[in-house]
Amino acid sequence: MRRMVLSIKVDNTAGVLSRVSGLFSRRGYNIDSLTVGETQDPAVSRMTVVAHGDDQILEQIRKQLQKLEDVIEIKELVSGESVIRELILVRVKADKENRQAVISTADIFRAKIVDVALDSLMIELTGTQNKIDAFIKLLEPFTILELVRTGITGLPRGSGDISDFNDY
Repeated sequence: MRRMVLSIKVDNTAGVLSRVSGLFSRRGYNIDSLTVGETQDPAVSRMTVVAHGDDQILEQIRKQLQKLEDVIEIKELVSGESVIRELILVRVKADKENRQAVISTADIFRAKIVDVALDSLMIELTGTQNKIDAFIKLLEPFTILELVRTGITGLPRGSGDISDFNDY
């Protein structure tokens, strides 16, 4: 099984997200991560979809997505040829005894403290999935009170826009 990260330009219209996610659910495929947002052109949104499967399943997903009327173009974001990131916000129990240790851990990962309370700290971190997972693992002994992840997003490396690449 391999993981595939697709960057998909779609029309920014009502129901597009529903049609894309419906395509996956109708065929019994799982979406591992999904992010969507408007691009520099308000008429276009970019979705980043992460799925896994064997090559045949992944190729089927790609072909089915391309058939959707709202899809403008699709590009697979390949590791090493793309910048792929995720954002987390995590609230960690941080009393007088362990506050400095939590801050030191955040500093090691170049994370930002974005909220301070008497008994907790909220930390923001952007990075690869591996970096995020390693950070969470190191925070577990401090008691994670809440955690939210944005999902993966990314773009191909280089100076060109995604439209400079071949469609599928």
